[in-house]
Amino acid sequence: MSERTAPALVLKQAPTRVVSLVPSDTYTLAALGLGHTLVGRTRYCVHPIDAVRDVPVFGGTKNIDVDALARSMPDLVIANQEENRRADIEAIESLGIPILLSFPKTVIEGIDHVARIADLFPGAARQTAPIIRSARETYLRLAAREGRAVLTFIPIWMDPLMTVHANTFISDVLELAGGRNVFGDRERRYPLSADLGQREALAPEAVSERDTRYPRIRLEEVTERRPELILLPDEPHEFSPADADVFRQLDIPAATRRLDDGDDAVRFCDGKDLMWYGLRSVEGLQRLTRVIDGVRGCESTSFATLEP
Repeated sequence: MSERTAPALVLKQAPTRVVSLVPSDTYTLAALGLGHTLVGRTRYCVHPIDAVRDVPVFGGTKNIDVDALARSMPDLVIANQEENRRADIEAIESLGIPILLSFPKTVIEGIDHVARIADLFPGAARQTAPIIRSARETYLRLAAREGRAVLTFIPIWMDPLMTVHANTFISDVLELAGGRNVFGDRERRYPLSADLGQREALAPEAVSERDTRYPRIRLEEVTERRPELILLPDEPHEFSPADADVFRQLDIPAATRRLDDGDDAVRFCDGKDLMWYGLRSVEGLQRLTRVIDGVRGCESTSFATLEP
């Protein structure tokens, strides 16, 4: 997948009318105390509800109503290379509207992105600086933890069954929380029949412009990777109890192991804990760490919840 390099954003003054096209960035703006600047969002920007309830919606993350967005007269649009379509971003740019474009693939890149947002509001530094400092401190505490990594499988879709490569934000969150992505080395193969093990894959140079970070896999591969923990998020696919039962039928440690609460290690989780970068990821990491510590059988380390 080709990655777009966004030019450095320089504004003459702090923005007062912001449109966020990314749910996690909308959350971050509110958590920084900057929610009052929002004049537009997507229908998926739903947290925190008190901050966004009355903010106009300009479509979804993949189908922005650019004309409606322009009529809101924003002096800043926050977008993401993976969440938003390139055509929409370029259409907004053609109108001369400043865009802060990001693509964090790690937790620390997400925190750095929060700092870039805060830098655009120098007058709010007194309120934003302690929040960012706390996020970095929490990250460093998590990164310094020691212990055996728990072999973990995170599917993101059930039919077809899909998961994530190491070069994803989800995988970095997992590693930081104490897990190890059992499919970290598994790239998406092309064509689909190759991904499903039915033919040879195309050579790397033939798929250099394709995104290989989200492979389609078979249940047999899950069994071969022997995960000790399966985390079933509620987005982008909302995994069901029936989906969980499919994995519980496999001959894997996650299905047979019993934790302190008497249940197995096939667990449902909040997808935002795995996928929302920025300030939301700091909160989610603390919850995921407790789950993974429970599987590892060690005592959970307590971290203070980040308060905006």
